[in-house]
Amino acid sequence: MSTSAAASGFGPIADAAPLSLCAREPYVPADRLVAEMVPPPRFDSVRFDTYIPDPGQPSQTEAVHVLASFAAGLGGAHAVGGGKRGFLGFGKAKAPKTPAGPRGVYLDGGYGVGKTHLLASLWHATPAEPALKAFGTFVELTNLVGALGFQKTVQTLSGHRLLCIDEFELDDPGDTVLVSTLLGKLVDAGVALAATSNTLPGKLGEGRFAAADFLREIQGLSARFRPLRIDGQDYRHRGLPEAPAPFSDEQVTKAAHATAGAALDTFPHLLDHLARVHPSRYGALTDGIKAVCLTDVQPIQDQSTALRLVVLADRLYDREVPVLASGRPFDQLFSEEMLNGGYRKKYFRAISRLTALARDAKSLVEPA
Repeated sequence: MSTSAAASGFGPIADAAPLSLCAREPYVPADRLVAEMVPPPRFDSVRFDTYIPDPGQPSQTEAVHVLASFAAGLGGAHAVGGGKRGFLGFGKAKAPKTPAGPRGVYLDGGYGVGKTHLLASLWHATPAEPALKAFGTFVELTNLVGALGFQKTVQTLSGHRLLCIDEFELDDPGDTVLVSTLLGKLVDAGVALAATSNTLPGKLGEGRFAAADFLREIQGLSARFRPLRIDGQDYRHRGLPEAPAPFSDEQVTKAAHATAGAALDTFPHLLDHLARVHPSRYGALTDGIKAVCLTDVQPIQDQSTALRLVVLADRLYDREVPVLASGRPFDQLFSEEMLNGGYRKKYFRAISRLTALARDAKSLVEPA
């Protein structure tokens, strides 16, 4: 690009042309799926004392105290074997039964009340080596089962002290039964559990996730969980300015060229590409990307495409990748029918997270 930085009002032009998400088709081996079961980069440094409870919501302060106590109680020997166990979970020939009573916590709250922050803080606070703790979304856990097989997954995770599952999906009965069965095996092995979840389609209620739905769907495991309600509004919108308006195609393109490690794609082409990449690889799709620049953002016309974008938005948010866009605002991505349908929670979460990333991207465009 020949336009000078001074004339354009942007920083120095990057040495290389922008990257493209559409040019990437990543392969993710099974061992990477296991190794990456840790809190995402956005939550590397979160702790209970960095969670800022809403003063008007005492349940948030209570949640911090309960979870801190839960983490402290996970110290010492493994609940079943009482000693060290190998990577594949093999231990004594016959282990004693798991102690009765709750062996897990379920964080029950709407989007944006900080459930993932608290779940990651629990992971960090649990007194065990990282290799003995696992953290992942429901989708990542089902992908692990698909890559390793059910029995190998049980063996791999049964030596862990804690498994945290973020965004437990309740809208796919088959996957819900699969993971519920897996968790039953892990509880029998003495693994402590912590989870957040999404609601069933048609059970969306008043903007909250429902503990009753979660406990019913995991059936025999319900007695193992203590529901922990967390009330409040989306913290990303609490006291923050409105999302910035979309920029022009020219501004987005110039910013992409001026930002090292930025990816530049048209929104329609990116949506087409996501249909050809399995959602389990969306994290790898963003490896090394410092900013995502999108032109021609348009409302999404079908639900399958919309749900794929939700997964990408989650991975970008996890990795704190700013998103600079032209076209329509992010709160116009999904139709009224989608926002009132069975996946309403997912779409509102995506809007919330993309809005936060759009705020982060505003600094990429300097005023002329």
